[in-house]
Amino acid sequence: MEFFDFHHHKKQVSFGIYNLNLGEQPDVFPYSAGIHPKDINVENIHQQLDWLQSMILKNCFAIGECGLDSLVPIDEKIQEEVFLKQIEIANELKKPMIIHCVRKYYEVISFRRFSRQPMIIHGFNKKQNIADDLLKNNLYLSFGKAVLYNLSLQNTVKKVPLDKLFLETDDGDFAIEELYAKVSELKEISLQQLQSQILENLETIQNG
Repeated sequence: MEFFDFHHHKKQVSFGIYNLNLGEQPDVFPYSAGIHPKDINVENIHQQLDWLQSMILKNCFAIGECGLDSLVPIDEKIQEEVFLKQIEIANELKKPMIIHCVRKYYEVISFRRFSRQPMIIHGFNKKQNIADDLLKNNLYLSFGKAVLYNLSLQNTVKKVPLDKLFLETDDGDFAIEELYAKVSELKEISLQQLQSQILENLETIQNG
């Protein structure tokens, strides 16, 4: 069985969503394109947004990574402006959004009201209360490598509704099969059931 990798950085993986680097040209496989907070160039924002618009081609599944990050040296207001612009692009083109968030979860929640498209927090590894608040605001959660060893996060995975869940390798050096095996164990369902649900979730977010 081949397992869908919701967010990855490996061009050779065909069954998943490849994260396109800023300025990069897309491949034939499904990909996401966005302006990551760390990549915002204050002097060239318009050119970066033009690049993003030009990347919304046939195989572009989602807008992202985009979002808010308290650890990058980019002014908070500029991050918010670029994030909002990408929300507007996603609304216009009816694309889901893959969200990068570092210590800005409640700010991201405040931006949820501007979005008419599904928003997925990638690489979620925070506490249950944050997961609960994100889910209450109709965000999806995508989990990565930390689930394999973080007991607290494993408990969170147990509680996240299956229809709000995705799994990813991101830039981690491990096999997505390991993550599916662990999550199927935590959720007490078969690998086939888990894969089927995630593919159903994909169809749901693709249709808005």
